[in-house]
Amino acid sequence: MSRTYLDFERSVAELDKQADALAESDPTAAKEIGGRAAKELKKLYAKLGPWEKAHVARHPGRPHFSDYVAQLVTDFTPLAGDRQFGDDHALLGGPGKLGGRSVIVMGHEKGKDLDTRLKHNFGMARPEGYRKAVRLMDLAERFRLPVVSFVDTAGAYPGRGAEERGQAEAIARSIDRGLSLSVPFVSVITGEGGSGGAVAIATADHVLMLEHSVYSVISPEGCASILWRDGARAEDAAKAMKITAQDLKRLGVIDGIVKEPVGGAHRAPEEAVKRVGKMILSRLEELSALDPQALRERRRGKFLDIGRTLPGAK
Repeated sequence: MSRTYLDFERSVAELDKQADALAESDPTAAKEIGGRAAKELKKLYAKLGPWEKAHVARHPGRPHFSDYVAQLVTDFTPLAGDRQFGDDHALLGGPGKLGGRSVIVMGHEKGKDLDTRLKHNFGMARPEGYRKAVRLMDLAERFRLPVVSFVDTAGAYPGRGAEERGQAEAIARSIDRGLSLSVPFVSVITGEGGSGGAVAIATADHVLMLEHSVYSVISPEGCASILWRDGARAEDAAKAMKITAQDLKRLGVIDGIVKEPVGGAHRAPEEAVKRVGKMILSRLEELSALDPQALRERRRGKFLDIGRTLPGAK
């Protein structure tokens, strides 16, 4: 079996290698070593730091938007184009049914191999993607459909063409549209939640994060380069920035954490997706009891209060 191990998983990788080598010649010994590998994996993931979590969040084997849609959403109909310039393949979305409930679903798609990663621009949306998101939210408002978004991006695409076509304005309008929705809105940070590119589709009533995902205004590498002019200090930056789901839940920036299978979502993607779907449906059920005006006011108030309610804030 081909596996992709992270640097801090070397001890597990070595045990798995031994178990694979003995799988046919000595199944009993292979099983015993496999058990040791599982215990080692559990021990490692019980004490991950922010920098290790950043690497887990970026693991190529984590479920992507297409995986969530394939497993959770039926009758999905992707919509293309922003009605101004063109289509963006980094941000996908359309109507579908989640748990039998009609919804608008959208999210970043990174791709799984070189060809699809290039097609989806590694999940970094251009202005067209965020204008598509606004179009989808307008559709949700018109037909009174809840919105569900899946966030997984290093950030909005910073290229010259994107800036010339109004990247900042498109992100701002997407943020504003999310805040003004009068229908339930649930967002899940499934991997990386990078800066405005993530917030643009995450101004939701309930913002959830997978246990080992990260959410920050800038990457640890970028922060280190700016603060210390030394990208090698990314680990220090990750610790200082409070990028983990656990830190952000404690600070009141997010509303809930979805526990991942032992070893991360990439080791049991179907189980991880199932857990995410279960929590989304639970939150949608809770929100459906609120009237439209209350939803809007509660959502806007929540985001306005984030800075005021941080420890030490006045």
